[in-house]
Amino acid sequence: MTLPDQTTDLTIAALYCFAAFDAPEDVAERLRARCDDLAIKGTLILASEGINGTVAGSAAGIDALIAAIRALPGCADMDVKYAHAPTMPFGRMKVKVKAEIVTLGAGDLDPARRAGFHVEPSEWNALIADPDVVVIDTRNDYEVAIGSFERALDPGTRRFRDFPAWFDAQAEQWTAQGRRPKIAMFCTGGIRCEKSTALVKARGFEQVYHLKGGILRYLEDMPPADSLWRGDCFVFDERVAVTHGLAPGRHRMCAGCGHPYAVDGPHQCAAGQDGGGAPGTATS
Repeated sequence: MTLPDQTTDLTIAALYCFAAFDAPEDVAERLRARCDDLAIKGTLILASEGINGTVAGSAAGIDALIAAIRALPGCADMDVKYAHAPTMPFGRMKVKVKAEIVTLGAGDLDPARRAGFHVEPSEWNALIADPDVVVIDTRNDYEVAIGSFERALDPGTRRFRDFPAWFDAQAEQWTAQGRRPKIAMFCTGGIRCEKSTALVKARGFEQVYHLKGGILRYLEDMPPADSLWRGDCFVFDERVAVTHGLAPGRHRMCAGCGHPYAVDGPHQCAAGQDGGGAPGTATS
């Protein structure tokens, strides 16, 4: 096995697909071997509901892995977002089998068929500028703290599985007011919105929309002059955060509390340390 030259530009692929896997353990075993052969590092999560992950390697290696995943049943149209890095952003390759590819803990929501309506980045600005639309950031509190869209509600959740309780409380208030508003939701790459919009629709809301490809696709496609995004977008690798054009952001990870902080601003470490240091790992 030949390792890629760590001084050259590497390709990063963020991917997910909701598909029915009868034997996710078998799929995981095959993909683990394929990643090893291709010298790819990162994380892939398999479950009976599909696949999710972020991986990095040579351009040819990533192309081969994506082709192998798209050959799996139900994955032909899998969403993939690409970026580049001068050095390998992951220390090793992890392929895991879990109950969910992104943990919401709200039962079988069938995101493959019951998710909200996709909205292209080119149409997103007009949707969230509508005062009658409720805009919801589905990410965790430390992600929202470094960047979000104008007018977006921050659920203040520490974990994605806290989102259902927050939404149910909001829905109770809206129901008491006799309204079921149009809802626009967004997340980093789109996967959390597939599940959260399916949850919202299961709660009886029908006008539910989410940003196709997530914030990453928006930042890649939208010219900065036309953008309604403010700040950086947190990512779950050693880049820590990105901005328009998916260029590196101005945040690093605090070695003390594991939260991002701006390199040109003050940081109050939640763990009581000075902050700074090597990048840590956060989980969704």
